[in-house]
Amino acid sequence: MRLLKLVPDNTNLPFVSLRYWAFGITAVLTLVACALVGTRGLNLGVDFVGGLMIEAKFDQPPSLDRVRSTVDGLGVGEGSLQSFGDPKTISIRLPLPQDADEGATNRVVQRVQKALRGVYPDVQFTRYDTVSGKVSGELIRNGLLAVLLAVLGIAVFSWLRYEWQFGVSTFVAIMHDVLMTMGFFALTRLEFDLNIVAAVLTIIGYSINDKIVIDDRIRENMRKYRQMDMRALIDLSVNETLPRTVMTSLTILLALGALLIFGGHVLRGFTAAMILGIVIGTYSSIYVSSSLLITLGLRPGVPLGGQGEGKPGVNVAKP
Repeated sequence: MRLLKLVPDNTNLPFVSLRYWAFGITAVLTLVACALVGTRGLNLGVDFVGGLMIEAKFDQPPSLDRVRSTVDGLGVGEGSLQSFGDPKTISIRLPLPQDADEGATNRVVQRVQKALRGVYPDVQFTRYDTVSGKVSGELIRNGLLAVLLAVLGIAVFSWLRYEWQFGVSTFVAIMHDVLMTMGFFALTRLEFDLNIVAAVLTIIGYSINDKIVIDDRIRENMRKYRQMDMRALIDLSVNETLPRTVMTSLTILLALGALLIFGGHVLRGFTAAMILGIVIGTYSSIYVSSSLLITLGLRPGVPLGGQGEGKPGVNVAKP
């Protein structure tokens, strides 16, 4: 029985020759993502901003103005409404009551539910969440700290395992992946909560896993082909690992596609972030971080860390 091969064995794509195009596209997209986050901001969930969030699902897309006037007429604070997942599902955000105990919060939720049922008898309330301002501030700080420490730790690991060029290229590639994900959420206005932070950390883990495989092959080939031109060596290394990269990305995307279709709107933001991260992470590993090693001055024949170093002065002829 023949094995399925998505990438032929003799594939030899010229990735390095497109590096300037890739660098330009990457720079433009990163600047656009930063501009979107700076101007539009993120649609932070209750996890990060604090308050009370009630999720209501209607049979038909309701009038947001009518829902807003109904909620504001209760005197429980100014409500913020937004479609959540689809036009039939509305996220209602309210400030916490002054007596922010469980009883007072439950009474506010019951008043909102009763008022909306009076206008829309078929409305269903799927969930509600409450987070205090102090807790939300801690979650923002801890979420940012987790992402930054993950990126820096991975960059330092690559620096110590290989050469400093690998550490810098790793940092650039991962920051590109994170900023692109943030820009996507600023553009689409999908809710950004702790689930998305978990998705970002997962994207970082996938991206570095793919990059480490390519970096290992580059290091092996630098020892094996000490006289080969660096551009040809990186093309060879990326093409050799391409079947593994394509197969891994495709299988993950198939699983995420099923989760996007059947997982419901609660997981839609998490799944969308993961799908974008897999695509962007694969692109950055192939076109950005590997080719960036040439710009940073990495050359064959330099000492590399790790086990199995070749003997000094021994050169292998170019194949």
